[in-house]
Amino acid sequence: MAKHYTIPIFVPELACPFQCVFCNQEKISGHQNIPDRNEIINTIEVYLKTFKSKKRIVEVGFFGGSFTGIPIDEQLYYLEIIKPFINAGTIQGIRLSTRPDYINDGILKMLYQNHVTTIELGAQSFDDDVLQKSFRGHTANQIEIASKMIIDTGFKLGLQMMIGLPGDTIEKAIYTANKIIESGAHETRLYPTLVIRDTALHKLYSNEKYKPLTLKQAVEWTKQILPLFEEAGVRLIRVGLHPSDGLVSGNELVDGPFHSSFKELVISSLWADLLTPLLINGTDKNIEIHVPTKEINYAIGHKSANKKMLLERFNSVKFVPEVSYSARNFTLKSLN
Repeated sequence: MAKHYTIPIFVPELACPFQCVFCNQEKISGHQNIPDRNEIINTIEVYLKTFKSKKRIVEVGFFGGSFTGIPIDEQLYYLEIIKPFINAGTIQGIRLSTRPDYINDGILKMLYQNHVTTIELGAQSFDDDVLQKSFRGHTANQIEIASKMIIDTGFKLGLQMMIGLPGDTIEKAIYTANKIIESGAHETRLYPTLVIRDTALHKLYSNEKYKPLTLKQAVEWTKQILPLFEEAGVRLIRVGLHPSDGLVSGNELVDGPFHSSFKELVISSLWADLLTPLLINGTDKNIEIHVPTKEINYAIGHKSANKKMLLERFNSVKFVPEVSYSARNFTLKSLN
């Protein structure tokens, strides 16, 4: 199976006339300037040297702005920079992020002719009240229309969602996840909402008109949503924001459920739910737990939390990786 790589090119707030309550792309991404041709070429060449897998699919991704909102000649300028790499076979396609209301037939035709393979829409929510309170500037119906147009033109569709936006509830978040699945999305990103310095959300927070999810709440919400995508075959590209310097240091983060290993916390907690019954039903003193190879670190738990939990009941606990196991399954073996 070919390994997927994405080379990110950040164009902060390019062409976006809206200022969503949560958004400050410069501080979230850590990128402030729009790169020129030489910077983009250099970034691609540097990344290509780091990819180890010979069987690979490489895309260049234009992130951080509303790509299809800029003038057509500027879109073509950026796309043309990538074309020599595609012609040489070192890059297989281009992905970009944009807004649902910046999609039309003419733009889609142009993108398709210029090697764009994936379009990600910043949906964030399928609840109109949440969208309105977040100053998104589009409706849920516009997300549905744009999604259908993208798929019908032949692109892969990505739909991003956020949990904990103003007016959000766990029920609305689950509804959004199901709508993303129904829309035919091939992939998604799931981000807990953070209060970033100098955003509209920061002002609401300061005036006690917004309260972010706690880390525990964000983990519990995501635990209910993540399996929906997995069961539907929607690829989760990312769970939790990338840990930029500003977020990690706390300089740009005011409040909210940020954790540099957020995905690990979520999946480790899912495993904890699976393993907890052993504390009640287990009768052996020494056990082996056979788990899927790709899940073994999650099964052991963040900072070995799940193993430590089991060691309160058992004398010894050993996790054994099994290549043939799939999904989130395990078998128990007694060592007595």
